[in-house]
Amino acid sequence: MTLWLRIFLVGLTLWAATVVVTAWTENSNLVPTVVLFGSFLVPVTFVVWAYGRGPSPRITIEMMFQAFVVGGVLGVLGASLLESWLIRPSILMYVLVGLIEEGVKLAALMFVTRRMTTRTTMDGVILGATVGFGFAAFESAGYAFNALFTSEGLSLAQLVETEVLRGILTPVGHGLWTAIAGGALFAARGRLTVPVVLTYLGVASLHALWDSMTAIAIAITLVLTGRPWQFELLRIGRVPQVTAWQVHMFTVLNWAGLITISLVALVWLWTVVRSGRHEREILSQ
Repeated sequence: MTLWLRIFLVGLTLWAATVVVTAWTENSNLVPTVVLFGSFLVPVTFVVWAYGRGPSPRITIEMMFQAFVVGGVLGVLGASLLESWLIRPSILMYVLVGLIEEGVKLAALMFVTRRMTTRTTMDGVILGATVGFGFAAFESAGYAFNALFTSEGLSLAQLVETEVLRGILTPVGHGLWTAIAGGALFAARGRLTVPVVLTYLGVASLHALWDSMTAIAIAITLVLTGRPWQFELLRIGRVPQVTAWQVHMFTVLNWAGLITISLVALVWLWTVVRSGRHEREILSQ
């Protein structure tokens, strides 16, 4: 059994046991353990997997740790500050979120790897993914913590649901986007060239589409199946009731959009990795 799979299975077992014990004993002191295990399990597993897929003498365990923790924390802090200063409810809100979060993760990657003298595309993919997964882990911990609090008190069920959903989606989110950007950055030897900027704008666009997919699915559902009375209620600022068919259509459109965005990003990463492997073969000759 490979190392990443052992880490995942052991971590999943411990997390599930902690959830059961917390629910059984109603001991709120165990909640932080549930949050940390659930938020970090998938990101750490994928970082170990990525490291094993492309070992490099330039990437040490210490650098991986710095990329995950320092890069992740710097990314979360930078995004929080910039979003609080710049973002207001508007049609461009999700675009700004994508630009800010992908920008701070790329800046964090540049900071963590500033002393590297030799850079390859695959190094950038691995370290970029590590920074992205670190960002995702700390962000997920925040979402899980917020999900714990409801109008009826603490809800362990909502916390677990949030962590399971974000754990499933994490591999095709922050880690994937920053891996693409990191590969482009290192292919340019750490310089902000035109291809790097275009790649940054591309992954920021994928990020924005991902975050706005719920709103896009709602809009498409209303355009295709909306009733006149629903549009009238919306015009006067009221939320109309929806039909069962509209709920089903929204769900299909939302998930279809997320899957499409994920496939586009995965194909993009595959082309970057293929280029990186070709580069490695040339360097080894």
